[in-house]
Formats: sequence, structure tokens, C-alpha cells
Amino acid sequence: MKIRKITALLLAVLMAAVIAGCAQKAPAPVSSPSDTAVSVTDMTGRGVTLDKPAEKIVVITASDAEILYALGAGATVVGRGEYCDYPAEISNITSVKSGADTNIEQIVALKPDVVLMSQMDQTKEQVASLENAGLKVVMSNAQDINGVYTAITMIGQVVGKNDEAKTVIDSMKKTFDDIKTKVQSNAALSAKTIYFEVYPLSQGLYAAGTGTFMDEIGTMLGLKNIFSDKSDWPPVSEEQVIQRNPDFIVTTSMSVPGAPDPVSEIKSRKGWENITAIKNGAVFNADSSALTRPGPRLAGAAQDLYNFIYGDTAPTPSPSN
Repeated sequence: MKIRKITALLLAVLMAAVIAGCAQKAPAPVSSPSDTAVSVTDMTGRGVTLDKPAEKIVVITASDAEILYALGAGATVVGRGEYCDYPAEISNITSVKSGADTNIEQIVALKPDVVLMSQMDQTKEQVASLENAGLKVVMSNAQDINGVYTAITMIGQVVGKNDEAKTVIDSMKKTFDDIKTKVQSNAALSAKTIYFEVYPLSQGLYAAGTGTFMDEIGTMLGLKNIFSDKSDWPPVSEEQVIQRNPDFIVTTSMSVPGAPDPVSEIKSRKGWENITAIKNGAVFNADSSALTRPGPRLAGAAQDLYNFIYGDTAPTPSPSN
């Protein structure tokens, strides 16, 4: 009888322990890496997967740097290419060599989660060297305005700022749409032409052809690019410019101390005096980095050109034209 009581007591204790164990709070679920992982396809078609949005980035290309700051992700930049100069605060970030002079050891030493590079400026061998060193590399390759949107979306994914990327793109599209609407309501400049000079005479003339954001902006402004029969950034001759006789000239040259300003230099070129743009004073020195870099500031550059061509300060045709 005594044995039965002891057995019953032991069973009761055991059941109580089991019940107490079941009543304990279940452990909180642990997030798996896949919960925060980011997968992107870069603009060369390469798939890149990160464990989480990048917190440390070395950005080699100036336009990609501008995109990061426009997204509010400037704090992620731990290294920058030597030509990344906008916004001004980026000058405080460690600078690394880029292009043909890219220093792999410099980049590796900064221990970034991601290296942002441009296909135009960097080589496959450099990408391979960085990846062999254990780094993730994401490549941009924006050649036109749609390409800029793609780059912004891609970089937004890399840093986990998809909503911010959409906001930047929507703002750019609104600016461009507003310009198109105003141009459509102003037929005065229909059939007018424009010449985009991306390198000055002293460095050998280069123009913007089709397949470039400058050409797109010219079309957006209701103007025909005089070098629309050429693609990308072709070398051109003075004779070609003179013969094609643009109504507007846009230069992206920068002023050099001790030298004439770019507009004065163009206006003083021998043999160019009968070009319509020269006679009408329709030569504009655009913000070089804003108009030549495939980034968010293209929208502002387009607005500046609209203001020059259509605004209150627009050049007035000479009586002979």
C-alpha cells in the first residue's frame, strides 16, 4: 500500500513538471539570413546577393555617389572615387584611385559590404580582382534617362531604400513631364537645332550623339541634335559644326583661370561667326557635372536649359534670321 502511495506521488510530481515545462514561454523566432537578404541584378546582368542592405560602400563613379546621397544614404559611403565631388560633403570621405589607376588594395582595406562601379570606367579584370578578394561588386551602366532610373532603383535596393528611390525617380519624371508640356505649347522653336559640345576645341571637339541623355534632353526641349546621325560621344570637326549651323550651342567645358570663359571662347572661334547660334548669342555654358553625369541632377540641368531657351533670358534672334 505504501509502495502505491509513493508511486502515485512520483507520477504526480512528474506530471506537474511536464505541465510546467509546456507552460513556459516559447523562444522568440530567430530571423534567418533570408529575412534581410538583398538580391539585385546589376546593369551588366550580374546577380549579386547581400546578407542585408549595405551599410559600408565604396563608390567609384561620381554619378552613383550622387544617387546614394539623393537617396539619403550618404552615411554608407566609406570610400569614394577621386572624381566623386558632389555633394560637397563627400570630400570628407577617403578617396581611392579609379579608372585605369584603380587600386584594389586601397578598396579592400576599407572593408566595404559593396563596391559600386561603372562599366564605362572600370574593367572586368578589376571586378574579378575585387571579387577574388571577397568583396561584392555592383555595376552601373546608365547611358540614357531610362538607364538613370534603372541605376537609381538598383542602388536603392542595395541600401534598402526602395521607397526613396521611387521618390527620386518620380520627382525627375515630373520635372521632365512639365518641360515636355510647356514645350508642346510653344511651337515657336519647332525645327530648331542644338549642338552639345562635351569637349572643347583645345582638346579635340567631341559632341553628344544619339543614345545619350543630352540627346534625349534636346528632343525633350523640342530641338533637333545636329549630330543625331552619330551615336554616343563622337569626335567632330569644326567644318561639320559650321556646315550644320546649329541654332543653339551648349558647352559643358569648365572655366580655366587665365583663359577666356567657355562661352566667350566659342563665340570668338574663327569661321564660326556666321553660325546662327553665334549671331544670336545662343551659347550656354551648362553645369558640366549636372548635365554629363547620369544622375538625379539631370532633371535640374534640363530645367536650366529650358529656362535658357524659352525663359525670360532666352536669346533673341537677330533681325537677319
